[in-house]
Amino acid sequence: MTQVITIHPVTRIEGNARIDIQLDAAGEVCDARVGISSLRGFEQFVVGLPAEEIPRIVTRICGICPWMHHLAAAKAVDACFGASLPPAGHLLRELCQVLAHIHDKILHFFFLGAPDFLIERDADYSVRNIMGLVQQQPELAARVVRMRQLGQVMLERLAGKAIHPVAAVAGGFARPLGKSERESLYLDGQQLLDFACFALEFAKKEVFPQFLEVFAPVGAITTGFLGTVDQYGHLRLYDGTLRLMHPDGRVEEFAAPAYEQVLAEEVVTWSTAKVVYAGSWGEGLSLDPASPKGVYRVNTLARINVCDQIATPRAQVELEEFRSRFGRPAQHSLLYHWARLIELVYACERVLELLGDERIVDPVVRAPVTPQAGRGVGHVEAPRGTLIHDYTTDENGCITRANLIVGTTHNIAPMNVSVRRTAASCIQAGRVDDEILNRIEMAVRAYDP
Repeated sequence: MTQVITIHPVTRIEGNARIDIQLDAAGEVCDARVGISSLRGFEQFVVGLPAEEIPRIVTRICGICPWMHHLAAAKAVDACFGASLPPAGHLLRELCQVLAHIHDKILHFFFLGAPDFLIERDADYSVRNIMGLVQQQPELAARVVRMRQLGQVMLERLAGKAIHPVAAVAGGFARPLGKSERESLYLDGQQLLDFACFALEFAKKEVFPQFLEVFAPVGAITTGFLGTVDQYGHLRLYDGTLRLMHPDGRVEEFAAPAYEQVLAEEVVTWSTAKVVYAGSWGEGLSLDPASPKGVYRVNTLARINVCDQIATPRAQVELEEFRSRFGRPAQHSLLYHWARLIELVYACERVLELLGDERIVDPVVRAPVTPQAGRGVGHVEAPRGTLIHDYTTDENGCITRANLIVGTTHNIAPMNVSVRRTAASCIQAGRVDDEILNRIEMAVRAYDP
């Protein structure tokens, strides 16, 4: 006789998910599935619409990552219309993107992840959350809230809206940045960098030593990784070449428009999301935790693994320390949290770099464009992973086909492998308690779905 244990909803994630764990007659785990409610239908909604409207429509796909969909869509439309952006247009778009990364990383680490590590492991669910953290460490919580708000307010001052943005337009950016605005944003950016450095040092002292020792088996799997680098192999979030790393460290690079030659998409019966795997490896897809095939991961740990270096100084120092401890590629799933804070430092340093570039205040921020027939693929690194928008337009510049691969979709396969591995290591003879169920949820939370 078999038994199914269901965790629903999975708490402290940004979307909606359930976990079904199947036990055999002896009470041992024989299968596990993570169901993510990711069906949005936008690939069909946008067909027939003018392409220049799409960057404003697709922001509704995700309440946390509207900027990433906005910018990936804008880049895809630019490619359809053959637009060549002025430098200020590129710089302002990237500035918006890295600012959006900052507030998201603060949200995930402190609001969603930290209660697992900073609140007693046997604490009740009702207090193992951000409100429990507020009661336990009120000064830290207040500073976290202020810094996340500051990142959002900076975005609003720069682009008019922090959520549901409209600032990226076909051919560039909606308005230029004034010099006084730049100076004000620069001062605020320094505050964010100070906080990012504090957060990483705090986590290295108060969080990481404990959770790596106690939670080492959670989500432990061996996979490949996918992320974006520039021509020097540096970490990039806004633009660059996609780099796919095999579990043994070998890499292949490809431009975003060639993604269909490297990545394969598969519809499965147990999820509303497509499962994406490394088709170029020629081994198909297997979610067997003992020998996964075709499985790669995206998001922070993946980007930290695939890049050779980080071009900003403080983040590079942190990358070197990370690699001296965990090697390359680092496989421990909970290291997503450590990589997340390294990326937070990078994003803050990149904000200051962009604001220090004189070209960013050039009044020419947009190139003229003419709607036309074409195909365009735009990609950015969203907090949840590599985001791809692929559009085809007719002679009137209206969408005839759209295909999207969002960050969480890449991680559907590895999340399932991680959860099955964690469940099998924690559940014996059918014995389950709240702490075990929370550890299984932690394997999902690391991926930030």
